[in-house]
Amino acid sequence: MQKGKLIIYWVATLLLAFGMLGSGLAQIFHVKAMIDLVVPLGYPLYFLYIIGVWKVLGVIAILVPKFKLLKEWAYAGFFFLMTGAFISHLASGDYAVKALLGPLMQTIFIILSWYCRPADRKIILVNQ
Repeated sequence: MQKGKLIIYWVATLLLAFGMLGSGLAQIFHVKAMIDLVVPLGYPLYFLYIIGVWKVLGVIAILVPKFKLLKEWAYAGFFFLMTGAFISHLASGDYAVKALLGPLMQTIFIILSWYCRPADRKIILVNQ
């Protein structure tokens, strides 16, 4: 089962990284499709720079070995960002599959990557 869990980890992590890096760069460079997706939600354009940079830094944190605490923060940030995006679309009345599927799938990848990560990428409490 350990090998299967490791495969799930890497598949989920690579899909997560690919999605976050792609959307993060699209947000940083203000790609029209990203603007069209975010502006109707009521967020200002400068918000794209902020979350775009966070996504790129989060991908680096998750992929680079070591820095276990930083990885935990990156996973948490991704989780809050994607669930927030999903809820923002619902709250604004945007029920389009295109708008909801991305954040939903990324949330699934975040959970799978976090849950299946190897022991050398986890914070292990010693005094329990």
